[in-house]
Amino acid sequence: MSDGPAHLEGPPVERVLVWRHGRTSWNATGRFQGQLDPPLDDTGRGQADHAAQALAAELPAGTLVVTSDLVRARDTAQALATALGVDLRVDPRLREHSLGSWEGLTREDVARDLPEQYADWTAGRPVRGRGGEDPAEVARRATAALTDLPPAPVAVVVTHGGTGGRLIEALLGLGPEHRRVLGPLGNCHWTELIHQGSRWRVLRHNASATGGSPGVPRRSGAETGPDIAEAAGVGSATPDDAPPTPTDADAAP
Repeated sequence: MSDGPAHLEGPPVERVLVWRHGRTSWNATGRFQGQLDPPLDDTGRGQADHAAQALAAELPAGTLVVTSDLVRARDTAQALATALGVDLRVDPRLREHSLGSWEGLTREDVARDLPEQYADWTAGRPVRGRGGEDPAEVARRATAALTDLPPAPVAVVVTHGGTGGRLIEALLGLGPEHRRVLGPLGNCHWTELIHQGSRWRVLRHNASATGGSPGVPRRSGAETGPDIAEAAGVGSATPDDAPPTPTDADAAP
């Protein structure tokens, strides 16, 4: 199977926020989640509620909220859907990258028991022998979920670190050799993209409702200058797919 990018052309939604779920206890302890389904912890629920209020104050009428069916994403998304007063759309194609035999293990488990696989992961290479999904397939199913949305001014896509990363890369046309060009999303952080002409453009990456990037600024179609592209909250990221010191582990590269 090819590991090239999956492009989305002529989208029904021209502004997208790819929003990662709040923290789980497995995130906090560096345990690989993949498609296993631990819930948000108390910190994660607080993150979701706080971010939902900030986003709801800025998003326009008609915003869509679509989420992975895994409970950590669905509960994060429900906080925003409730704040906006809209129905929540659930799409299993947005669930996390399947990690095969790594699901449920900690980084320490993998480093100790599967050193060759761990070396592949930390180097950003395909992980041999682990099983699970090909990254290109994750990108294809996530972009298909976006393509199938009805027309709307904005879509908030609530997903996971691994799947969110592959979706962003696919929209930007980044191949596997450019993986990790953008830092991974922290818990309850989002990336904002807009479709202009024939391309997607990042307006904001790793933004959050805390620290230096509260909420999402209102933007008109004319606000397309370089000054509005920013990286916010990068220092506080707790990524899924970056090796090996961060405190989170949903997915690997």
